[in-house]
This record gives sequence, C-alpha cells and structure tokens, in this order.
Amino acid sequence: MRPVIPYATAALLFGLGVYGVLRRRNAVLVLMSVELMLNAVNLILVTADTTARAVLPHSGQVFALFVIVLAAAEIGVGLAIVLQLYRLRATVAVDDVPLTESPDPVGGREPAVMNSETGR
Repeated sequence: MRPVIPYATAALLFGLGVYGVLRRRNAVLVLMSVELMLNAVNLILVTADTTARAVLPHSGQVFALFVIVLAAAEIGVGLAIVLQLYRLRATVAVDDVPLTESPDPVGGREPAVMNSETGR
C-alpha cells in the first residue's frame, strides 16, 4: 500500500487547522482548529504504523491513543477557560482578551476606602 493519500489528507487537515488557528477570532473555533490538527497527527501516526515496520508493534496506534486522551483533556480545560471568559467579558472573541492585567480591575472606579470616622 502506498501511503500517499493518507499523508496528503493529513497535510490538508493540518493546513486547515493552522489556517483556523491563525484566522479565526472565536475561541471555540480556535479550539476546534487545534482538534483538527491533532486528528491530522493521529492519521499520520496510524498510517506510519501500518506502512513502516517498527521495533515495537502497534506503537503508532498507542501514540494516537495518547493524543486522543490529551485532546480530551485539552478540550475540557479549554472550554472551561472559554466559559469563564464569556462570563467575565460577555464575548469569546480572541481579539478582545487582554494580554496584560489592567491596573484598575473594577473598570475605572476607584477602590472603596473605609472611612475611619464613619466606619463605612
């Protein structure tokens, strides 16, 4: 068997995933693009396992299983971060995520200072 078709398909999937990560503004779509890239790597691992004679039998399939477990953990953590981002900012646009912490997290208001005379 010639592995040209699976390798070309994996390259196409990986290219689409890279395009999605670089061009999308929605965080959920970025996570989906990362999953597409991981699936392309799985396809390469399984194809290489079936075409090449390895020292360890079925090693590509075992690595693919580890990648699937890693992808499941990544989706769980990534979706939790996206949901928290949506709760705080009411948007999941990647461009609106601040990369540095602002000095006034309350949104321009000064922090409340307790008055020693009135107790408030």
